[in-house]
Amino acid sequence: MTHPVHHPVVAADGGLVRFALAGLLAGAPGSMRVELTDAAAAEPWLTRLVGAERALEALAAGQVDVPARPELATLALLLWGRRWWPASPVLGVPPLDPALLDLEAAVATAAVETVAEGLLDGFEATPAELFDAAAEGVVTTAVAEEVRELCLRLSAWFDDQDDVVRAEAAAALAAAVTPGQRAYALAAGTETPVAGPGVVAQGRASVDWARVPPGVLDAAEDTVTWRIVAAPAATRLEVEVAGAFADAALTAFATRDGEVVAEVPLGLGAGRFTGAADLAGAGADVHIGLVVGVTAGSVHETTPEDRAAVVALVRARETLPPEARTLAERAAAASAEEEF
Repeated sequence: MTHPVHHPVVAADGGLVRFALAGLLAGAPGSMRVELTDAAAAEPWLTRLVGAERALEALAAGQVDVPARPELATLALLLWGRRWWPASPVLGVPPLDPALLDLEAAVATAAVETVAEGLLDGFEATPAELFDAAAEGVVTTAVAEEVRELCLRLSAWFDDQDDVVRAEAAAALAAAVTPGQRAYALAAGTETPVAGPGVVAQGRASVDWARVPPGVLDAAEDTVTWRIVAAPAATRLEVEVAGAFADAALTAFATRDGEVVAEVPLGLGAGRFTGAADLAGAGADVHIGLVVGVTAGSVHETTPEDRAAVVALVRARETLPPEARTLAERAAAASAEEEF
């Protein structure tokens, strides 16, 4: 499988560091592949990361496979989790707290900078930016002691970087964090669509993870229901997407023979998104496709097989020891235990 969902990656300065998802989620990453996109930019950190001999090999071949560095493997897993984690009460996969993921990513980014300075020059976010994004959301958490420890580690790192303001902020957060739960709305399940007066067609669809923002919808299959209702004034396309975790600007696109024939803006309701729009030229023999999210041709689509493979790997992480799972996963598990 070649979709990016199966290949966690850390974008480095002048290169990419890739991992196999199965190994990463199993807690045994094994190896990593360093691919160079700009040898001159990568050279300053490459030797520090892989050693002189393997660095020469990479510079000659454009890539090299080496044993995984735990700092990079941790960061790759956290970045993958921020984008692709398949949260779904239907599938038994709890949502992960984005603030905890950001806090862990801040620590992991600082660790990578320590072992290979310059590797993350121009990276998507610095430890400071990640800490700032996380700070407000981790004051109350089910894993208070672990959050406190990470904050103290970050405080020491910021102090070494002469970032006195953030060193003090991280130390203050360590002192302020308290045990507790953050509330999350549970996704509502889907119901079998019931034909009503004027319904000329109806069906189900699945959400392609690549087309929607992360953490917004339940990752299960067949969460989208649609129906076409004929009325004297206009024929309407009605769409419902069950399993909403958060609000977002979403649109459903109805297609016929690959052409978009209607756009349905979706609004957040009680655990679901719903919307309706006029549909021109619909009859009893109408056959449409339905896409939720962006329709850009550049989107690298996920298939049902892609999604099923990822869910299976994530579910298998339940058997890993706590230290092999992310803090956000441990918090989700702790919160679930407190509910029962």
